[in-house]
Amino acid sequence: MKKLLIVLVLSFSFTLMGHRAYAQAFPPPHHGSTGDQGSGAPIGTGAVILLGLGAAYGGKKYHEMKNTQREEE
Repeated sequence: MKKLLIVLVLSFSFTLMGHRAYAQAFPPPHHGSTGDQGSGAPIGTGAVILLGLGAAYGGKKYHEMKNTQREEE
């Protein structure tokens, strides 16, 4: 139980540190631009990684399901 508590506290702490480390600062109030510029944060690489991991997880689950069906027969 004590080990689980330590793992949870450390995981939560590292998650919060990572969130603060990658936070973007607000632009200055008068930065000389007009109109809405949007955030400009790139999401392409992260989306590709998430899609790849999701496909790998789905493939693993499919493979495990096929193996359990063969063992039952």
